[in-house]
Amino acid sequence: MAPVVDTLRLTAEDAIGLVQRGDVSAGELHAAYLEAIEERDGELHAYLRTVEEADGASIPIALKDVISTRGVETTAGSRILEGYVPVFDATVAARCRAAGLTLLGKTNTDEFAMGSSTENSAWGPSRNPWDPALVPGGSGGGTAAAVSAGLAPWGLGSDTGGSIKQPSALCGNVGLRPTYGSVSRFGVVAFASSLDQIGPVAKTVRDVALLYSIIAGRDRCDSTTVELPEEVRLPEDERVDGLRIGVPRQLADLDAIEPGVRAAFERSLELAEELGAELGECDLPLSYRYGMPCYYLVAPAEASSNLARYDGVRYGLRTEADTYDGMVERTRDDGFGPEPKRRIMLGTYALSAGYYEAFYGQAQKVRTLLIREHREALEPFDVIATPTSPAVAFPIGDKAADPLAMYACDLLTIPSCLAGLPGLSIPCGLSDGLPVGLQLLGPQFGENTLFRLGHALERALGFDTVPERLR
Repeated sequence: MAPVVDTLRLTAEDAIGLVQRGDVSAGELHAAYLEAIEERDGELHAYLRTVEEADGASIPIALKDVISTRGVETTAGSRILEGYVPVFDATVAARCRAAGLTLLGKTNTDEFAMGSSTENSAWGPSRNPWDPALVPGGSGGGTAAAVSAGLAPWGLGSDTGGSIKQPSALCGNVGLRPTYGSVSRFGVVAFASSLDQIGPVAKTVRDVALLYSIIAGRDRCDSTTVELPEEVRLPEDERVDGLRIGVPRQLADLDAIEPGVRAAFERSLELAEELGAELGECDLPLSYRYGMPCYYLVAPAEASSNLARYDGVRYGLRTEADTYDGMVERTRDDGFGPEPKRRIMLGTYALSAGYYEAFYGQAQKVRTLLIREHREALEPFDVIATPTSPAVAFPIGDKAADPLAMYACDLLTIPSCLAGLPGLSIPCGLSDGLPVGLQLLGPQFGENTLFRLGHALERALGFDTVPERLR
């Protein structure tokens, strides 16, 4: 008889211990998670497909469906890639395999990772384990929902403007967007190449740090990657004496931050002080004023270039027509959903003759200012703290007809992504019974400091990551 495994509360670190001690085998653990998926994923739709057999000697992992997996369909949540089965692994998938991790399945995502709610998936929306009537965030809502509901001990997501941190906040998980260049993008379906990063989602900061240590480092297949300047350290400290935390003074004027979110954020700052941290004010005036418009020129412009490869010839969907041009046009019309079409058109316009310098060129200049602003803001501090999302999870369909309202969900995560900086989101409380995320931002390659503070706060907060309805 197979041992009973409580996947709802099992952390990745604890799961590794079970396998190493021989309490369960890798196959038995894999089967326990498949059983949990069978039981709970019908209402959540966190997974697009699962892998039935364990192919490693350690614990399972869920991968967002923008990460290429050898022999397993990879669609990026889009009809245009329906039926595409890669013949190779993305570097991060290969490193997980090399560490003995078993692929549990591919998780749902907004199409080409474009969205903040996972409602843009061609295969239907994912739902929040805390309340299935609500969104799990996006674009990585499938991974966040899977970890939150005990359908995976941990997972990998991708983050362009907040797609790891924001769904982690809305689902009550820990999520890391690493420093740009610290994790390979080879084999990841591209959205915006100067912004995309792969990062871990898990129940604890230590789990996130452990998974980051597996996937990080230089990759000869991605020329933007570098070796880490120091080894990843699993955090142990329960105090953070002398750590300096900057709080942007502009947060006080942002009406988009809900009162319950603001209250949980302020309580977490008070707790950080009790743990020995020193608080002070910093300035990010350009980031919250120009971050979103800058992002929605840079990212769509890069998406316009990257998505041009989907022409019905090389892979994925093909809609026949009498001419080549007609085939390409019909394939793209049938294959792309409304959000990719919107961003492709916006990006193509921003790159077009006569408008390039006025839009894309100007946005890149603003991006340079945002990078400088973050560097100056961090000079007297070790970490900058903000809420992760200005609001808690909202009803499915609530913002679907208003793209600007949807884009505003990433108001607080976008600026640091444009700056290429690492960001860690940890759950810091509840508002109206729903999780609130605390975002910790550091300088380039400052992940270890984020882990140290995040772990200390996590222990002090004692947040129960299991959704109340599932306890």
